[in-house]
Amino acid sequence: MSEICPNCGLPKDLCVCETIARESQKIEVSTERRKFGKVYTIIRGVEKGVDIDDLAKKLKMKFACGGTIKGSQIELQGDHKQRAKQVLMDLGFPEETIEVK
Repeated sequence: MSEICPNCGLPKDLCVCETIARESQKIEVSTERRKFGKVYTIIRGVEKGVDIDDLAKKLKMKFACGGTIKGSQIELQGDHKQRAKQVLMDLGFPEETIEVK
């Protein structure tokens, strides 16, 4: 018998908690210029309910760059602002919840 999710009460293989969490996020994608003129892409607004470590790992692999997680934001090395929206949509986030600044 499979395990039951404590949040939604469904079996783990049918759990919809992360899908619901992805739809309720308000994500902001922006760039920042840091010392020595390096550009970083900052993704803010990814809250609880989404595995931020796994999301950061997938983004770093997709963009072939380094990055880190600081608090609830993901910092990627380089300017990936234009492609980040499409990649986040491919990962299951709705288009209307992603704002590119």
